[in-house]
Amino acid sequence: MLEHTRVDEFLSSLLAICEPLDAFDMPLLDAHGATLAQDVYAGERLVLREGTRIRSTQIGLAASIGLVNLPTRPHPRVVIISAGPDLVEPGKELVGEEEFETNSWLLTTAVREVGAVGFRVHSIPENEDQLRKVIEDQLVRADLIVISGERHDDSFALITRTLESIGEITTINLGIEGSGLHNFGLIGPDFTPVVTLPGDPISAYISFELFVRPMIRTMIGAMDIHRSSIKASLEKAITTKPGERSYLRARLSDDRKSVKALMSQDELSTLSDANSLIAISEKDENISAGTLVNVVILERREI
Repeated sequence: MLEHTRVDEFLSSLLAICEPLDAFDMPLLDAHGATLAQDVYAGERLVLREGTRIRSTQIGLAASIGLVNLPTRPHPRVVIISAGPDLVEPGKELVGEEEFETNSWLLTTAVREVGAVGFRVHSIPENEDQLRKVIEDQLVRADLIVISGERHDDSFALITRTLESIGEITTINLGIEGSGLHNFGLIGPDFTPVVTLPGDPISAYISFELFVRPMIRTMIGAMDIHRSSIKASLEKAITTKPGERSYLRARLSDDRKSVKALMSQDELSTLSDANSLIAISEKDENISAGTLVNVVILERREI
């Protein structure tokens, strides 16, 4: 176990186990939403650049120069597995310490928003053999597997032991406030990348944004794998835990000049209310109003 691994070190380790998927020609309509695998020319003129997300305008341009196919990287297939005996499907009644299973719904749709094909799997394993069968069944359709458990350590330990039986796995204690243990590695006969995220939905989503999203963008062959970030003035003073990096759900103003951390950061509603994350370094603790802070833009638009 690597204690308090830095965020950038963890990301580098994850990017090292994934690579752009093999490119192939796709019919124009099928290529929509994928990523261009190489430059496209009309004669000697460059008209489409490698790494571009293929949208309607790129499809129209390709058709206008007589193309019926485009060289693309396929949509990565990402399997989201949520494993825990006390996780109950929404719509059912809760008993005792049970809680509604949230992460697979949250992460599968987040995967699709990045441009990958997301498969949702909810498992209630009683032992390692059962969970191992679930994981191995998914390997045939996965370019990447993401697993989360419950909020408690027992679920994480079960997942870790199971993954170690089918691959090379590293466990780290990530230095992000409110986060914790993560796993990563390669499993199965095809050495499929796997990442495990915290059971808490807020922590799981932040880890997805910071680590899994760049992995998927790398597999797609995108030019930019990270969210855009800017500097904005802090509307209200904030206090964070020293020695750990923090990512606070926030609302960025329409002119993108000021940002305000949302109240009740421990509530799941902050994920849907936020349009940005305030990134606070390990060295900062008390930040006064008016300070310029780093803001990660989540690119959400009001309808």
